[in-house]
Amino acid sequence: MSRIGFVGAGRMGAPMVRRLVEAGHTVTALGRTQEKRTAAEELGATAVSEPSDVAAGADAVVICVFTDDQVRNMCLDNGLLASMKPGATLVIHTTGSPATAHAIADRGREYGVEVVDAPVSGGPHDIAAGAVTLFVGGSDAAVEGVRPVLAAYGDPVLHVGPLGAGQSVKLVNNTVFAAQIGLLREAVRLGGALGVAEPDLLTALTHGSSSSRVLTMVAPRGSVGAFLDMADAFVGKDVDVVRAIARDAGTDLGLLGDAIAELALTGDENC
Repeated sequence: MSRIGFVGAGRMGAPMVRRLVEAGHTVTALGRTQEKRTAAEELGATAVSEPSDVAAGADAVVICVFTDDQVRNMCLDNGLLASMKPGATLVIHTTGSPATAHAIADRGREYGVEVVDAPVSGGPHDIAAGAVTLFVGGSDAAVEGVRPVLAAYGDPVLHVGPLGAGQSVKLVNNTVFAAQIGLLREAVRLGGALGVAEPDLLTALTHGSSSSRVLTMVAPRGSVGAFLDMADAFVGKDVDVVRAIARDAGTDLGLLGDAIAELALTGDENC
């Protein structure tokens, strides 16, 4: 089994650490405070307080923080990459811009470190069950090298292309997700105008031809607004990123953007 360094053992990362330990990997987790170090140790990991100690001797380092800026800061400014051994692989679970993965990979080459981007689709309960979807970008050799690590909590582990492709797929996925929420908000508006209460409409639609995975997530909460209260920051963050990279690519979100526009996502709130 492998020696794994882990950064970001929070809401999403904690069940990953537990699954890695249960799969027989030796895990060292970063904890900046005593409380976080204690929590990591309760998961079965060895807790350390410095990024260099997380990376030292690790075959792979997994990073699962919230934003691109946090990934860049940890990898490029806090010495994480410089502390990794040649031949090791950095796995980025944080959803962000493909450009971030490429910038880190460029620096990683100086140290003989491979980079794989592997954003997740699902929540902590999926990770705990070993059934979270991973969209993975990277070279064939790098992805296959860390597949046994990712398989501890990911199923399916989908290799979708070269470095950065995982981020692109995840961003498109979340854009479609947000657009479907926008369509549901319009459906609720129409239903209300026709005299149908929102909870009744949402529940009924789950049994019709318009049903979708998004609808089955929204309906139990009784309203689109209640679902957005929970998901806004996570979805909004990713929509902000995909708008930016679409502009850089000389395109836009098209009809997807129209469906999202009325949601007023904030994107201000781990993977």
